[in-house]
Amino acid sequence: MAERNASDNDIPIWILDTVTKPKPEHEGAVILAGSHGGVYAGYLAASAHPRGIILNDAGVGRDDAGIGSLEYLEELGLAAATVAHSSGKIGDGEDMLARGVISYTNGPAAALGCAVGESAADCAAKMRTGEIFTGDPPSHSEGRYKFRAERWEPEVWGLDSASLLLPEDKGRVVIIGSHGAILAANKSSGQAIYQPVKAAVFHDAGVGRERAGITRLPVMDEQGVSGATVSHTSARIGDARSIWNTGMISHVNERAAAWGARTGMSCQDFAIAALRART
Repeated sequence: MAERNASDNDIPIWILDTVTKPKPEHEGAVILAGSHGGVYAGYLAASAHPRGIILNDAGVGRDDAGIGSLEYLEELGLAAATVAHSSGKIGDGEDMLARGVISYTNGPAAALGCAVGESAADCAAKMRTGEIFTGDPPSHSEGRYKFRAERWEPEVWGLDSASLLLPEDKGRVVIIGSHGAILAANKSSGQAIYQPVKAAVFHDAGVGRERAGITRLPVMDEQGVSGATVSHTSARIGDARSIWNTGMISHVNERAAAWGARTGMSCQDFAIAALRART
């Protein structure tokens, strides 16, 4: 299920697999979503004007990017917390509600009684007493970037989020800042990536419970796309430029392995090899 209200209270708790498409009905509610806890996810959630936000810590990772939204939202006075990636599956709001354990909170969430170690469900219930965020969050736009490892190589495109994929990305090699988990709502449809690219690199989000952070990879095999993830310790989640510059491959799918992709290569080496591969 992609989205539902989990509350019998007048103040709803919306359970989402992703916060990329906030809706009017989310206003004044608590949002518990399977997205990573990076700044951009926090910005999108805040734009819905909720009372509180719970995201996934994505293994925290390089430069604490997986929980970057907490400080951003604290500056807005908005209660926020993250679920440990080892407790609730990233990309699956229902699993985070059922099994998630809070790993980090910001000041406004702590003031409402939210605490590290409690269940995500209990934390969400406490956030119902928070104030509705009524302002406009500071803009934090995601980007699309052109990369080129060597002057004679074709362009590689970097996208801070999978939501930025466009039809013109067909056949390209793309570097995507999103986590490598297939959204729970997409499992039945078998869609791990929304455009027929040649190859794609995602972030492994610490891999996490039931290896959720890399579940896109086998589904990308079925879609005919070579896929890989970078280690959460090597690059910042939600940041395609970081993945391009410092990302190290942590997992590859069968299609990528067939043309020589392997764990331990740099993201840039993977991209060059993918451009040259005949698939």
